[in-house]
Amino acid sequence: MKQHRAGFISIIGKPNVGKSTLMNQLVGEKLSIITSKAQTTRHRIMGIVNGETPDFDFQLVYSDTPGIIKPQYELHTAMMEFVHGSIEDADVVLFVTDIYEKYDEEDVIQKLQNCESPIVLIINKIDLASEEAITEKEEHWKTILNPAKIMKISALNNVGIDILLDQVLEFLPVHPPYFPKDELTDKPERFFAAEIVREKIFLNYKKEVPYSCEVVVTAFKESDDLIKVSSEIYVERATQRAILLGHKGERIKKVGIEARQEMEQFFGKKVFLEQYIKVEPDWRQKKQKLERFGY
Repeated sequence: MKQHRAGFISIIGKPNVGKSTLMNQLVGEKLSIITSKAQTTRHRIMGIVNGETPDFDFQLVYSDTPGIIKPQYELHTAMMEFVHGSIEDADVVLFVTDIYEKYDEEDVIQKLQNCESPIVLIINKIDLASEEAITEKEEHWKTILNPAKIMKISALNNVGIDILLDQVLEFLPVHPPYFPKDELTDKPERFFAAEIVREKIFLNYKKEVPYSCEVVVTAFKESDDLIKVSSEIYVERATQRAILLGHKGERIKKVGIEARQEMEQFFGKKVFLEQYIKVEPDWRQKKQKLERFGY
């Protein structure tokens, strides 16, 4: 009988280094929402990949995590708890940095200090840098962190992903699968419906508004040919609600159309989407409210 390997692989790093893009490439599905804005990812999202080599079968449980920041709100504290838990569980840590980082990842290094699992340092966005800049980055990290391995990739262009997968498999312990082989993620469908709406808010609004929004799917009813989704969008102030709505509700209507189209692609069915905007003052600072929102 063939050997089976399984393990948890945690993707960590500062905001905007390409963690979510990498996660989606590794899993082969868009599970994590992606925008050019920092702190888009708020939860720990697991993506499960099953496969086989000539020598063994395997299950990889990847975790995309929020970018590591110094907390300013209770929300940020909860986000950093997801990161901490992910590092504790990890059989392998993928520490993603990119070619633009100005060597200010001290807060990430602190979180990794007591990590006993192998750390693979990933230098992302190599397509945007010279060979000289990449080598300089590599040499810096050899002295600072002494990782088990350094990989150079472009997550966006799928460069170096196959080699990275081979490397992860080398570190994977012998273990039976943690999840049924037909599962893709640990999150329910309504979570992804809410994330899709939140992504469209990040893409359609500027400044503080997307960061002040939380999306909760209150109903997810599926029939043979249709999914009915009811969502509530929480903001902190009435002025933010007005910005979200836009003139005669045009802006939120655009968000709804874009979200519905992506949901139909994601779920493979027609979607009817309802959106309601509610004001919840300072929800990012309220522990009870954050718990209700799943933090």
